[in-house]
Amino acid sequence: MPPSNTGFPIVILPGDYPDPSIVRVGDDYYMTHSSFDYMPGLLVWHSRNLTVWEPIGHAVHQHVGCIMAPEIIWHDGQFYIYFPAARTNWVVTAESPSGPWSEPINLHVGLIDPGHAVDSKGSRYLFLSDGYRIRLAADGLSTIGELEKVYEGWRYPNEWRTEGFYLESPKITYQNGYYYMTSAQGGTAGPATSHMIISARSESIDGPWENSPYNPIVRTENRMERWWSKGHGTLVDTPEGEWHVIYHAYENNFATLGRQTLMEPVQWEDDGWFRTSEQLGVSDLPSTGEIALSDRFESDRLKPHWHFYGRSTVTGYNVGKGKLELQGLSAEIVEPLLCIPYHHAYEAIVSLQLDANTEGRLSLFYKPGFQCGVGFNGTHVFSFRDQYRSENTEVLENVIMLRIVNDSHDVDLYYGSDGSNWKKLDHGFEMSGFHNNVLGKFLSLRIALDAVGSGRASFSHFIYNGLDGNVRQEEGK
Repeated sequence: MPPSNTGFPIVILPGDYPDPSIVRVGDDYYMTHSSFDYMPGLLVWHSRNLTVWEPIGHAVHQHVGCIMAPEIIWHDGQFYIYFPAARTNWVVTAESPSGPWSEPINLHVGLIDPGHAVDSKGSRYLFLSDGYRIRLAADGLSTIGELEKVYEGWRYPNEWRTEGFYLESPKITYQNGYYYMTSAQGGTAGPATSHMIISARSESIDGPWENSPYNPIVRTENRMERWWSKGHGTLVDTPEGEWHVIYHAYENNFATLGRQTLMEPVQWEDDGWFRTSEQLGVSDLPSTGEIALSDRFESDRLKPHWHFYGRSTVTGYNVGKGKLELQGLSAEIVEPLLCIPYHHAYEAIVSLQLDANTEGRLSLFYKPGFQCGVGFNGTHVFSFRDQYRSENTEVLENVIMLRIVNDSHDVDLYYGSDGSNWKKLDHGFEMSGFHNNVLGKFLSLRIALDAVGSGRASFSHFIYNGLDGNVRQEEGK
């Protein structure tokens, strides 16, 4: 285990849930994250207490590009999610955060990391990366005029180790007569000390913007801390008047899990600026956020934690009555079905039955070209790394169980027939380098199911167990 911090932050969503955007509507909180090239995209979460979250549905069901750093808001009785993809920005709308959501609308404006704002006259704006903003139409579905530069950012000390200046993620909060702009700087990866959260304020939404004397509000100060590259923050208040900042970070030694969603409280000072508990010495709290991944495939819809990589639409499968059928693809097409693990050590188990001329596989997947696991072709079990295969072991059963154990980056492969008498393959893997600082694209290592060939692979009784401390933390359901 990496060294533990004293005090906050706490984990509210473990696993790869980066670039969190959150909104409170009454007693309810809604949150979404970057979904990149996974489909369906923009999974929306609901909570009543900021620490226990439930997924309630996706907002995007057709691929429009790599979705990063969205902004979910509620305005005049309507939910909006603004997001960048394919070198432009888009918006979807819904009356309920669980959907249905509209088809994506192209706003025809570049830059990234949109942040919605409304001024005292009701005019609407999108603030964007690099200190720019643009006016929105009254309905929020198109832009007016041109981009304008309104903010230069905060000049941190030059000797700090960062990934770059990268002024991003402007989120606007109106409080006590000021507009507060909460932004990210330093880059979201790279050195452990790279990312940070900064604050600026203005009495007018048009500026000028004054930087906080407490900047950076949040930052990893050295590589011995538990959380690296802390940044991309959004402020949220509770009905009781308490304030928190929600952001993401990589866990020291476990960047393979991606950027996890963290939270710590905020205190407003007498000078009108805010600071976090990290500076105020508030004591530690336990993590409570989890999501059940085990699945018996009884429903005729995939549970919301499942998603495909690289598909333009979510097709090529059937689910229900205790099984998931995936249509086989050619070996050159890599579009597996994925879910997000969230323990340092875990196992994934699935039962498998095949059509003729088809292979079914259970693996760990980062991106095409970086996939390792175990497969079955109807007669032989094999290990594989991308297109390379080894250990073709003959098996007499036509229904088989596959198992992967990831023990803090050391990966073992198993097969069996009854779920208790496992046979281990010789070929294992070490996967600590499967993360953004090595492979790019800001992704994470995920559990994958896929089929190769002309027929279908039928998966059943998928089990995910956390093995941290050699204790199973989630039993098969």
